[in-house]
Amino acid sequence: PPPANAGRVPGPPDGGWGWVVVFGAFISIGFAYAFPKGVAIFFKEIQDFFGTSYSEIAWVSSIMLATTYGAGPISSILVNRYGSRPVVILGGLLCGIGMVSAAFCTSILQLYICVGFITGFGLALNLQPSVIIIGKYFLKRRPIANGLAMAGSPVMLCTLAPLNQFLFDNFGWRGSFLILGAILLNCCVAGALFRPIGAATASVKTQAIEEGKDALKEEVTKDAMEMSSPMNITMETKMEEEGGKGCCEKVNQYLDFSLFKHRGFLIYLIGNVLMFLGFFAPIVFLAPYAKHIGIDEYSAAFLLSILAIVDMIARPTTGIIANSKWVRPRIQYFFSFSIAFNGACHLLCPLASGYTGLVVYSIFFGLAFGMVCAMLFETLMDLVGAARFTSAVGLVTIAECCTILLGPPIGGTLIDTFGDYKYMFIKCGAVMVLAGTFLFIMNYYNYRALAKEEKERKAKEEDPKSVRTENEGRNNWNKETAQEGPELEPLREEREGLKKEVNGT
Repeated sequence: PPPANAGRVPGPPDGGWGWVVVFGAFISIGFAYAFPKGVAIFFKEIQDFFGTSYSEIAWVSSIMLATTYGAGPISSILVNRYGSRPVVILGGLLCGIGMVSAAFCTSILQLYICVGFITGFGLALNLQPSVIIIGKYFLKRRPIANGLAMAGSPVMLCTLAPLNQFLFDNFGWRGSFLILGAILLNCCVAGALFRPIGAATASVKTQAIEEGKDALKEEVTKDAMEMSSPMNITMETKMEEEGGKGCCEKVNQYLDFSLFKHRGFLIYLIGNVLMFLGFFAPIVFLAPYAKHIGIDEYSAAFLLSILAIVDMIARPTTGIIANSKWVRPRIQYFFSFSIAFNGACHLLCPLASGYTGLVVYSIFFGLAFGMVCAMLFETLMDLVGAARFTSAVGLVTIAECCTILLGPPIGGTLIDTFGDYKYMFIKCGAVMVLAGTFLFIMNYYNYRALAKEEKERKAKEEDPKSVRTENEGRNNWNKETAQEGPELEPLREEREGLKKEVNGT
């Protein structure tokens, strides 16, 4: 006979090979987040080459970021169907193909397709599986693991910013895109590290259960067909209802739309959609802004490196703080504060004068940016749980892609209209302060509502009247079942026998 734990999916190991998985996620998440920002180094030169405006060139990063987030449901479906490893490897191949194709573009529209859509879709296939598989390998140490994996973004940005400037000086933007396409193929190596956990046993168990259900359903239907016509009508109606439920279950297997009834999920979704309207635009325009006020190219690129270095330290530190016993029970408040702090940095940026002021702004911006990114997915998992996290990520990212797509172009339009970058920073800061304030207030309401519901549940359990009512209802149901006609007795016995056989196998 098989062992007692056969078919049981093992729990998260919280270590072991999980740290290798964190390293792979470090690489793939790093490219997914840092690459759209690092490409901004080439924008000034590509803008002069094609003769475009600030808003037109900003669409390259916007389309890439929006595709990365908007393709979240597709990535979630592929992960549920095939697992994280093949999806990340496919994403790495698409990233390489997109950047190599971009090296041969002759118009800004072709750049939108190659860099924006193809490379952006490849980055989406890198981001989602990397975040999901960490939740399968870690539970107690999950905030720390997420913080370490998210630190890949500043490390990659710190490396890509000066590297892109060096590549441009030596090979031009076309040659640089060829080399960057080859570098992005390292995502395939990162994906190879994502060893599945408990996949084989889970699939065997699922297959056995499905076969048992099918056999039981066939036998019950066969017996029911031999009975009178009223019984036939009843059984056919039940089978149709089961078929309809099966179709809904198949849809919810990939994307759980019942999350839109989840109060905490809706609060998180609205706040994040508003936040992303001003989240990425300051990074996209930081280096062009420095060049606009007369700072040389390498010093402008170094601002992104400073931001990335501070971000690199802030993410794991934030993960450790968020995992503490004082912060984790109320992690949503910490997340709200981080968003508002990020917006305050942008509001104060126009006061920075000269290169020294921009360095100070980059330090505080890197700290605030790292705090937000380290908790971006941890707070979502805290709200919906690990079981529904895959669907939640897909639904959140497709909702966020609209504001991610519009954020940088709106900033570019403000620059083209007023001829000054300060209005773009003020817009982004005001939006993020508003999003942080909204999340803080609504999470306070959510925590109060959850505490009230928990108190009512405990009071109901302790009330002897409710317990007696439940017992009476259960006894009445048993009596009604026992009083059913004797014509159903053979069918019940047959069904019980089939269930025992299925459980035995």
